[in-house]
Amino acid sequence: MTNAAAPQIEDIASEVEFPDDEHLTATGISNEKLGMWVYLASDILLFGGMISTYMIYRNRPGNIPGLAGNTHRISEYFDIPFTSMTSFILLMSSLTMVLSVNAIIRHDYARLRLWLSTTALLGALFLGGQAYEFQSFVSKDNMGFTANVGASAFYALTGLHGVHVAIGVIMLLVLLALSFGRTIKPEAVEVVGLYWHFVDIVWVVIFTIVYLIP
Repeated sequence: MTNAAAPQIEDIASEVEFPDDEHLTATGISNEKLGMWVYLASDILLFGGMISTYMIYRNRPGNIPGLAGNTHRISEYFDIPFTSMTSFILLMSSLTMVLSVNAIIRHDYARLRLWLSTTALLGALFLGGQAYEFQSFVSKDNMGFTANVGASAFYALTGLHGVHVAIGVIMLLVLLALSFGRTIKPEAVEVVGLYWHFVDIVWVVIFTIVYLIP
């Protein structure tokens, strides 16, 4: 009786399908999403430290030891309307990222490519605006990275965020390339979406603290 039941149990077990692309952790989410959440948590600490450093040094425009700088505050050179425009562009990219996720869930690859391309383009426009802003600061009284400690803290903070945006644009372009072979999985777009939304939220905090708060 036992020997006859054993093959039946094995047959039933062999017929049960387990999804290959879902490797859930004890938290109920996949390894990929959990890894991204852990990374974003560490990035929060990084940006928290950089923001704190900027807040300490932004009102201390003293010269960097060993370098000939100036005593102007970096905030004297801000163009708030221009930075507000580039910030709006980056925030709009969060909307197009959401549309990308919705498209891949529906397996609508045409719209997926459209919204991924739009998101990457908006991110690139933001980076172009940031590069233009940095260049305009340098052209005014040579307010570059080594002008003073306040300028160094500003460039380190905003430059770090710019690097994150650039990495996000590369990730979007990779997804776009994979979409043509239809080898892309919905979870991949969702994970990149988490990263992109985080980058946008961090910029809202940076823009408020650096540009809007005196």
